[in-house]
Amino acid sequence: MTKVGFIGLGIMGGPMAGHLQAGGCKLYLHDVKNPPLALVEGGATVCTNAAEVAKRADVVIVMVPDTPQVEEVLFGENGVADALTPGKVVVDMSSISPLATREFAQRINRRDCDYLDAPVSGGEVGARAATLTIMVGGSQEAFDRVKPLFELMGKNITLVGGNGDGQTAKVANQIIVALTIQAVSEALLFASKAGADPGKVRQALMGGFAASRILEVHGERMVKRTFAPGFRIALHQKDLNLALQGAKSLGISLPNTAITQELMNACAANGLAQQDHSALCQAIERMANHPIAAG
Repeated sequence: MTKVGFIGLGIMGGPMAGHLQAGGCKLYLHDVKNPPLALVEGGATVCTNAAEVAKRADVVIVMVPDTPQVEEVLFGENGVADALTPGKVVVDMSSISPLATREFAQRINRRDCDYLDAPVSGGEVGARAATLTIMVGGSQEAFDRVKPLFELMGKNITLVGGNGDGQTAKVANQIIVALTIQAVSEALLFASKAGADPGKVRQALMGGFAASRILEVHGERMVKRTFAPGFRIALHQKDLNLALQGAKSLGISLPNTAITQELMNACAANGLAQQDHSALCQAIERMANHPIAAG
């Protein structure tokens, strides 16, 4: 029975930890809120802080919102790092800065422990269905050791390269997702304003070259006006900010990413930051003074 620590049990982390438990892992949990009752009833141990998790588990998984939270969990007071012993593995499945990730990995490696950055794509739906895409940065040896755990949580699991490369892949993923949401928003708005049924237009497009998971899932959200979060606008703002900061440091231009970030910002300014990122369509609708579909 693998002893796994899991820190961060929110909308994504809770279901992911559940799959590990169902797969036979002994769980040690810590969260800013009370961990899901189902995990505790299933035999998981609740720890008072991150250090206790690291002391008791062989593999420590972190799943928190952003770079500062990961740094605090790892290196803050009662953090993971101070309780590590040689041979353990730290796995950060959050979506954070690739540059910070490389620094965190070096600091963990100095304690004779392995570090993997393993951000995920698939949202709440993927977390609950154990179909997440997992993009991993780190050594082959550490990856091989942790891969059976990844296989309990996801389907498409790739060792991209060294530490930081997993996070780089995730930023690239978020660029594509955001720009595709924007494209679907504009297409369905155009169809609706022209007098066509946007639901039937979406259905027609699903059979052609424009078909995508974004059109399928988020296009339906736009038509049905169902914006309860699977992945919040606020989190996608954070990811696009990582993309634009990275582009600046690399000396490249990402013009459409910048435009999409401004649309995310407009949504947040209008109180939509906690809605699903498919609600990006509402910024475009307001500029047109026309909804894709009736609410």
